[in-house]
Amino acid sequence: MTGLLSGARGDIMRRDRTQHPPALTPQYKTSVLRSPRRALVSLEPGPGENAGPVFNARILAPLENDLIRNYSKDGDAQGERIIVHGKVLDENARPVPNTLIEVWQANAGGRYRHKNDSYLAPLDPNFGGQGRCMTDAEGNYFFRTIRPGPYPWRNNGSDWRPAHIHISLFGHAFVQRLVSQLYFEGDPLIPFCPIIGTLPDKGAVERLVAKLDMGNAVPFDALAYRFDIVLRGRRQTFFENKPEGM
Repeated sequence: MTGLLSGARGDIMRRDRTQHPPALTPQYKTSVLRSPRRALVSLEPGPGENAGPVFNARILAPLENDLIRNYSKDGDAQGERIIVHGKVLDENARPVPNTLIEVWQANAGGRYRHKNDSYLAPLDPNFGGQGRCMTDAEGNYFFRTIRPGPYPWRNNGSDWRPAHIHISLFGHAFVQRLVSQLYFEGDPLIPFCPIIGTLPDKGAVERLVAKLDMGNAVPFDALAYRFDIVLRGRRQTFFENKPEGM
């Protein structure tokens, strides 16, 4: 991604591999089937992976970063209105501009708008649960949404997922996509989540938690949470598809 390799020549950014979860974590039952049984093979990306796409703000519709209204049929989405904002930064804390960010989430009741989600919480006809935005010249991003609800899932019978938002970042090639999840400060379900529990580094867990930001709350409208995304280095955000970062 832009800026990732722009440090001074000879700089060494050591990776802290202790924050990576092991591939096999039996308390997260899905990992039992997904974890590899043989040594991984490293493949160099080819021209198809290294060439494009290049995104810009012209691809975005006016309300794509407003999940409260971008799926509206006859009114706003229902639930606790929040703002999520922050910066995308490289390993030297420099802003990364022109980064496409996608988000998707459950509604206020904890249900996704997906045909395979059979949770008994009702769907909100005015909430689609997905949106996009791009970072500006200073690496800032911003979107408005409904705080997602927790929901049960069939891990160890019935575990519960904390409120969370899935977040995806695109660089300038297909192989530069990063995927993560953000959680919310003060959520009591975070310590009980088997997925979060796969991370052995408590600092890595803390870096996945969006902090309450009363300074950017909108009076009589929405609370704000700040979530900065660091692409690589010692303070890197954990990415589930590329634990080593970009």
